[in-house]
Amino acid sequence: QVQLVESGGGLVQPGGSLRLSCAASTNIFRNYVMNWYRQISGKQREVVATISSSGRTNYGDFVKGRFTISKDNAKNTVYLQMNSLKPEDTAVYYCNAWLGFTSYWGQGTQVTVSS
Repeated sequence: QVQLVESGGGLVQPGGSLRLSCAASTNIFRNYVMNWYRQISGKQREVVATISSSGRTNYGDFVKGRFTISKDNAKNTVYLQMNSLKPEDTAVYYCNAWLGFTSYWGQGTQVTVSS
């Protein structure tokens, strides 16, 4: 069983930055695709960013160059650097590890963008 623990959420003003971290209990990055999802209140969960085992990245259309996903294999940690945050980025952000029929989720971390 893999455990994922997110951290780094909080309250930030519009235009500000946050870096989310997701620590995995075991070294899964060599095989698993790591994803950041978010769920805005009242809406379905959506993919924010993805990084493959080889390091290839993809982003949701709404990111538009503002966010960067990265990982540190030695620390079993994946990051989401979020810049130029907007109020509409307010959501619970979840870390996910996916490999075929296996998927693990973190507990989520709240990000609130407000003045």
